[in-house]
Order: sequence, then C-alpha cells, then structure tokens
Amino acid sequence: MTWLDDLALRGRLADEYDRLTGFGTTLVHPAGGAAWLDDAGRPDHARGVLTWITCRMLHVHAIAALTGRPGSRELAQRLLDGLSGPLRDTEHDGWLHQLDADGRPDLAAGKSCYDHAFVLLGTSSAVLAGLDGAEDLLAAASAVFLDRFWDDAAGRCRDEWSADWSHLEPYRGLNANMHAVEAMLAVADTTGDVAWRHRAARVAELVVDLAERYDGRLPEHFDAAWTPLPDLNADRPADPFKPYGATVGHGLEWSRLLLTLDAVAPDERLLPTAEALFDRAVADGWAVDGAPGFVYTTDWSGTPVVRDRMHWVVAEALAAAAALRQRTGDDRYAALFARWWAHAEEAFVDRAQGSWHHQLDAGNRPAAGVWPGKPDLYHAVQATLLPRLPLTPTLTRAIRDGAWL
Repeated sequence: MTWLDDLALRGRLADEYDRLTGFGTTLVHPAGGAAWLDDAGRPDHARGVLTWITCRMLHVHAIAALTGRPGSRELAQRLLDGLSGPLRDTEHDGWLHQLDADGRPDLAAGKSCYDHAFVLLGTSSAVLAGLDGAEDLLAAASAVFLDRFWDDAAGRCRDEWSADWSHLEPYRGLNANMHAVEAMLAVADTTGDVAWRHRAARVAELVVDLAERYDGRLPEHFDAAWTPLPDLNADRPADPFKPYGATVGHGLEWSRLLLTLDAVAPDERLLPTAEALFDRAVADGWAVDGAPGFVYTTDWSGTPVVRDRMHWVVAEALAAAAALRQRTGDDRYAALFARWWAHAEEAFVDRAQGSWHHQLDAGNRPAAGVWPGKPDLYHAVQATLLPRLPLTPTLTRAIRDGAWL
C-alpha cells in the first residue's frame, strides 16, 4: 500500500474530485471562453472572459475527459475553441488578457507571461485529451512564448508587453515564472521536447539562489535587471497577483514544482531547497494567529501581513506535502497532509453550493475582498489528483498513461 492508502484518504480525494468537476459546467461565456463563476457556480457574464481562467478550466476539463467524466470532453473543446477564436489576437499574435462583457478585446490590458503560461498548460492538456485543433494551438502558443516571453540570455521569463508587442514593461515577476515552469514541464511531457525542461531548470536556479539568500521567503517582484523590489505594493498588500511581501502559498507551490523538476532533471540542490521552502512557509504561515489555516502573506521577518486564508494556498500545501512524502518517505509530511486535508474539508469545502470557498477571513469565515465568487477549480482539483500520482510525468500525462499510485 502507499502512504495515501494508509491514511484512508484516497476515497475522500476521489469523491471530492468528482464533486469539484461537476461545479459550474455552464461556464462558457456567450462570447467564447470561460465566464467567471459566482459562489453557486453561475456564470457572471458581466465580468467578461479572462484567458487564464479559460485555460485553467480547459486544463481541468481536459483532465476530466481523460478520467471519463460525462460532458467534460465537449466542454473542454468549447473552451479550446474560445482560445483559438475570440481570445486569440489575430492581428498581432498571441493571446489577449481578456474580453469585456460584450466580447470585445480589452487591448489596454496588454499581454502577460502569466496568461501565456496557462495557454501552454491548457493546450498541452488538450493535446493529451485528443481535442480537435489542440496540437496546432500548442505549437502556436509555444512559438509566441519563446519569441516574446522566454529570455534565453537571462534564463528567465519576461513578464508584460503592450497588446501590440511594441513595449516591454520593466517589471519581472516570480509568479509568472513559477507558472511558466509548470507549463514548460507539461509541454515537455506532451511533445517530448526536453528543451522545455532545460528552460524550467534554468528558472529553478534563480529560486534556489533566492531561497538561500532570503531564508526561504522568496521575493516576488523585480526590475528589468532582476534586482528585487521588496517594498512593491506595500500600499496594497492584498493584491491577488502582486501582493507585498512573501507569499506563503508560492513557497509551497515552488516546493512541489522543484520536486517535479528533480524527478526528470536531477539536481542535488532541488530537494534541500524544496524542504527549506516548505518548512519556512509552514513556520510563517500555518495557524500563526491562533486559528487553523495559512495566512496569505508575511513581511520579510515572517510577521503576517494579510491574514485571510486563500483556498489555493491550502491546496498547494497539500500538493507539496504529498510530493515531499513521496520523495523522502518521511511520515511527518503524511501527518501534515492529513491535518490540512481535514482543515480544507471543514473550512473550505462548500457542501451547500459546491466547489471551495476561495477566501476566508482570519476566523475562517467566508470572505470576498480578494477573490469574489469561485472562478477557479484548478488548484482544488489538482490537490485531489497530485497526491494520487507519481512525481513524474506531469499531471495530465500521468493520468492519460494510467500512472496512479
């Protein structure tokens, strides 16, 4: 038996996966792509269409198609069609950040590495699920990503361009690079092109260095020369994508991704860094204010800044604990997984309306200041799947190949 069988959690994870993938299945926006979902899973058409949400939901339903969920193949195909149609910039190439409520492109938003990393992830999963047009779209997305976002001289990704690619913003961000690593590993497993793994490994070198220099609290924001900007957004610390300070959930997410990378491109530095990031995030973030749950952010001494709990943070904590247990065999991680899963079931899982509450306050009551509604199944679904899969290949490829633990 595996550690997960011993914890008697496999059935609960499988049941929760089935419940999650049945949430919000009317999400396709009339303009194409995925609508934002409210607390009950109803599409909020007034919020328009976001590329990253469309890609995450494509990823989820491509996986669900592979696991045999009725209706998911058709839903994934419609989301893919949204990426190949209204969300794609046929004039300048690449993908728009969003469409407005009437389906018009929002050109002021520019083009981001964050969005394009999810285009890579979503289309990779679509290829593995055998969706029509997926291979051509992945090839196009790969070309745009390498041309516009991959900086080969730096071994890192650029972050933000104007919509017509005429201006590159000086900002560089670790968040976009993190999701690019996940996407690059997925592209490698989908296409067989190991150059994507080499690129991911180069980004990981930055994380290894930062973890050592900053005691496991990763700087998120940088200038064009990759000089850290530790005080960026101190005036709006709860920003959903660029918060001030150290982001606890990203330490956990990087921990898991470094172990995935180490499984295909071994490096003696990756496991110790993964352990250090995990331990720092847990020490700084878990139940530090008298209530269970992970705080969102801390300052550079580890003092909580935003104490609200985000669903994606506990989801990444679960995935990281599972990965470390698989990699090390240390039952400490299994015990933490069990504790955090119990917390997720008690505080985040919404039995009345479906999915997971996306945000709780410091007392573990539903809140909505950062994340209104429930637009994102990606983190919660992966938290139910990754613990049941090996560290390699990446998630969708492992499911397609039947590589269940």
